Amino acid sequence: MDALSDVLRVVRLTGGVFLDARFTAPWSVAGRVEPFKLEPFLPTPEQVICFHYVVSGRLVAAMDGAAPTEMKPGDIILFPRNDAHVLASALNLTPEPAGDIVFQPPGTGIFNVAHGGGGDETHIVCGFLGSDGGANPLLQALPKMLTLNVADTPAGNWIAESFAFAAQQLARQEAGEGAIIGKLSELMFVEAVRRYIDELPPQEAGWLAGLRDPHIGRALALMHTKPAHDWTAEELANAVNMSRSAFADRFTQLIGTPPMKYLTNWRMQVAAVKLRERRQTIAQIAFGVGYESEAAFTRAFRREMGQPPAAWRKQIEAPQH
Repeated sequence: MDALSDVLRVVRLTGGVFLDARFTAPWSVAGRVEPFKLEPFLPTPEQVICFHYVVSGRLVAAMDGAAPTEMKPGDIILFPRNDAHVLASALNLTPEPAGDIVFQPPGTGIFNVAHGGGGDETHIVCGFLGSDGGANPLLQALPKMLTLNVADTPAGNWIAESFAFAAQQLARQEAGEGAIIGKLSELMFVEAVRRYIDELPPQEAGWLAGLRDPHIGRALALMHTKPAHDWTAEELANAVNMSRSAFADRFTQLIGTPPMKYLTNWRMQVAAVKLRERRQTIAQIAFGVGYESEAAFTRAFRREMGQPPAAWRKQIEAPQH
């Protein structure tokens, strides 16, 4: 399995669809996915990727800090950190808040939109990918807005036809179609990430560039999939067929931190997810992320996260005012 697939398996994204929308020009809508609205499909996720797939018609997508993007049938646009954005027939229109025009028909978990001025129609399906943990370096490394045309993918025709068919069935409230599009959304996300990584400039540095590197990408996958293993820089270097010094230099150059420092940080992120879940004791979590004693884990967690694990757990459980 390649390194990207290994990392995707660890971050455990779950896809789904929550909205079938039909707009007629002129129209403009602004919003983001509110995680609590996903409860019919997925227990409220801590991280959400929002996506829109254009079944028919055209639109313009825009958000602060990114250039507007024109979209046509077969295009998919993803917002890896669920940032607020605008979809519109033209950008010179005042957007309506999405919450004001979305409704939920009785007997179905899928929300609907039928909105606009009566002109040319645009049909989109809106979905999500959710993660129940905060340890997700992939999402943090992606740009705010990511686009892909399914026709450019190896299975483009089949994917486009499947998406269009499933979208039609959604409108008829056919059982199971939401799950089909959910799986398609996961596939689309993987394809979009692959395409983005492939198009990074050769001189690019950062987590995604490291993932693309055959040696460093494999080392990242090993650390992500086996955080409890007693890794050393030498063992990781041997696993990816590099000398220890060349591996340490290459890893630091691309990722921005030495491999053992990165591993410690990843272990703390995994531990934070487990602390939040409250399914294990602190001692069990310590062992699960590679520490032989609770005391050693507590020292490392305090150093990386600013407070001991027990205090951190209590803080996230405290009511927010």
